[in-house]
Amino acid sequence: MEGSTSQDHVIGIPVSNTAYGIEEPDFAAEETTTPDHAGFVVGSFQFNNDANSPTTTTTTTDRASKYGRKGDKIAQGIKEHVTLGPKLSETVKGKLTLGARILQAGGVEKVFRQWFSVDKNEKLLRASQCYLSTTAGPIAGMLFVSTERVAFRSDRPLAVSAPGGDKVRVPYKVTIPLRKVKAAKPSENKHKPEQKYIEVVTNDGFEFWFMGFVSYHRSLHHLEQAVAQARR
Repeated sequence: MEGSTSQDHVIGIPVSNTAYGIEEPDFAAEETTTPDHAGFVVGSFQFNNDANSPTTTTTTTDRASKYGRKGDKIAQGIKEHVTLGPKLSETVKGKLTLGARILQAGGVEKVFRQWFSVDKNEKLLRASQCYLSTTAGPIAGMLFVSTERVAFRSDRPLAVSAPGGDKVRVPYKVTIPLRKVKAAKPSENKHKPEQKYIEVVTNDGFEFWFMGFVSYHRSLHHLEQAVAQARR
């Protein structure tokens, strides 16, 4: 899985059970965010004055209510991640390791270019922490959306069987060329509607599932836009 990847092929193991995860808090257009090289939001924001609001008191109350609801959504995402993720200690350790790699490489975009075969003209649009579903259980990692592909890499190496029978540890990677994506669509757990996920379907019928985004709608929007742009 660690070899070079081609933009002509889908690489990875598609599955259809549930995946859980969490991405960085992210706020809508009224907020001022502080992105790093890849648009990876670190979460600072400010309120903008609303000239059409009748009074300052009403504006402040409305904003407090609005951002309170957003805070509730973020809290729900964190709760979901802690409750439904695999062993919490392993998850935290993996994310700390990932964070160290990103800092060492000099940013999310540089890590993306190191991990995947990226053309110099390919641009990273968004990077989100999440979980990918597999038959062995959810895998913590990072989802990348670029101008050419949807890609995922696990936070930590996974143990796999080598041809000789020995166990080796390698990162789990998935890469899907955008032009091979048939649909990127929203869905939810019918028994727990607050558990929303993104289903990516390829032209040849494979399905990949990602779930647990704190900024779910923002992540879905970026992915849908990238797929639509690739079809033009």
